[in-house]
Amino acid sequence: MMKIKHGVVALLVAAGQGSRAGGDMPKQFRQIAGKPVLVHAVDALAAHAAIDAILLVAGAGQEEAVRALLPGRPIAGIVAGADSRRGSVRAGLEAMAASGGAERVLIHDAARPFLPGEVIDRLLSALDLHAGAVPALPVADTLVRGDEGRAGPVVDRSALFRVQTPQAFHFDAILAAHRGWDEDREATDDAQMLREQGHDVILVEGDERLEKLTYPQDFARAEARLSAQRTTRVGMGYDVHRLAAGEELWLGGVRIDHDHGLAGHSDADVALHAIVDALLGALAEGDIGSHFPPSDPQWRGAASSRFLEYAADRVTARGGRIEHIDLTIICEAPKIGPHRDSIRQRIAEILAIGLDRVSVKATTTERLGFTGRREGIAAQAVATLALPALS
Repeated sequence: MMKIKHGVVALLVAAGQGSRAGGDMPKQFRQIAGKPVLVHAVDALAAHAAIDAILLVAGAGQEEAVRALLPGRPIAGIVAGADSRRGSVRAGLEAMAASGGAERVLIHDAARPFLPGEVIDRLLSALDLHAGAVPALPVADTLVRGDEGRAGPVVDRSALFRVQTPQAFHFDAILAAHRGWDEDREATDDAQMLREQGHDVILVEGDERLEKLTYPQDFARAEARLSAQRTTRVGMGYDVHRLAAGEELWLGGVRIDHDHGLAGHSDADVALHAIVDALLGALAEGDIGSHFPPSDPQWRGAASSRFLEYAADRVTARGGRIEHIDLTIICEAPKIGPHRDSIRQRIAEILAIGLDRVSVKATTTERLGFTGRREGIAAQAVATLALPALS
């Protein structure tokens, strides 16, 4: 981080293991609607104009994995977390202090990735008059005390609230609260620490979308909710390159031994080019030539995997998800069957999608036309995307 004092900094805590969520990875890395939970949270914070910087606290040893998820996103720095949430927040606050500090800080959990901008507005407005503010929702359900599995007396819920994050504070006040906290105690949240320093913490209206992702069913509900807010787009791509002696043959990102290769300005991978056009078509963003003009010398001999990565990034930038790729390669030779699995695996790898979402087929034209005369190879592809409904 640069040594500069920001107005508002978001401190995003993503250092937990999330064991209750199930699965074989920390929940901040799990995907919902084709995007990792952590990336959803970063994008929500980055979209708010009042936030000047985002500092991320990652689990020890996870820093590089986190960085790899966030290329091009405005992260001021990544700090290694601690064994407890309190320790992770303290590490982030100290990193902020060492880099110039801030006037206000929003401390947010990555496990609450769907953050409406209106909640941030309410929190920052409350800080105009108070040292701290938290979003909260009233308890709607009847509450009872339990007694050995039996329902006991009803608890008055009129003054009870469910507290969410982000929690907003004057930076100097919350830093002092953390530094003065008894290390032998654990706090339920940062607001508790500020209250015990004698400061008022104001409740503002929270949002149901901010519910924490804790259990497997939470992820299923979030996936269903986002899916209901998405639309399906389909794009088609078609490309042709001629066969020439002395050229390498690349098909679907795989180099294939053959007596002829495909000629073109890049590596002429006709299969990947068709997929790129299909993806761009589904996005209504032109074709491969408009993004990578053949007249531009920088693309001479370029690996077509770069073009496909670019198209996949365009889908991600629109908040989309690649649902399926269906590729057909049209040629008399070489035989595609022996290479089909390798091509599928390479395409799935470039697009960062499951192998079950990639179909590769091959056909001939019964020796008719230019492909039948072995003058060239053609490919057609269909890409199916899920995009935000308002995209």
